[in-house]
Amino acid sequence: MKMHAPPPPAVQRPVMYQQWNLITFIHWRYPPALIQSLLPAGLKVETFDGSAWISLIPFLMQGVRPTGVPRLPWLSEFPETNVRTYVRDQRGRSGIWFFSLDAARLPAVVTARASYGLPYFWSDMTVRRSADLISYRCSRRWPAPRGARCDVDVRFGPPLGERELDEQAHFLTARYRLFTVVLGRLAAAEAEHVEWPLHRAELLHLDQTLLPAAGLPAPDGQPVLHASPGVPVRVGMWHR
Repeated sequence: MKMHAPPPPAVQRPVMYQQWNLITFIHWRYPPALIQSLLPAGLKVETFDGSAWISLIPFLMQGVRPTGVPRLPWLSEFPETNVRTYVRDQRGRSGIWFFSLDAARLPAVVTARASYGLPYFWSDMTVRRSADLISYRCSRRWPAPRGARCDVDVRFGPPLGERELDEQAHFLTARYRLFTVVLGRLAAAEAEHVEWPLHRAELLHLDQTLLPAAGLPAPDGQPVLHASPGVPVRVGMWHR
């Protein structure tokens, strides 16, 4: 029997529309105590199979627009690469904590850093697709540490079978809440989207320094991979 992801929240009044496309999830195990030491007060690392998990996630952001604003060709589409982990707050709500978010549009980076306290970085980035091969390139420009990079080549495979859509896959991908710290206080926002159409993925090449730049030790062992053609997303406003 197919295992379904937990249902997403209903974002009744979205402040932003986005599409997260051509996305690859690259996950590694980490010691829970290590990741806990890097989290802000009020968040507890969430584990699966006894481990904390760090994910490196390159993708193509498309259709980006605030509510009531039309798409702007240059600002509405750009590559992004995130480094994240999985947490719960003191109310037991599950979500994501970002160590870094690299994006190719400086206005989006400045706005997100100033308004939401998210650790965005401006980077030279590309996402290129040739049949089932996806190539992601990222080289950080601002702010420091400049030169942090991520080069990834992935081959997208067939959709995951029902037995492969297991609890681990959903733990690592079915995340609808993100946390940040605004004016010294923890805040959260919800993102509503359909269940990820997950595919198998083969990692052909990886050369990255984004994890060390975020203060994380180099990952150990082979990563767990998932990929997806993408989903449309409705993002809600920040709240306590």
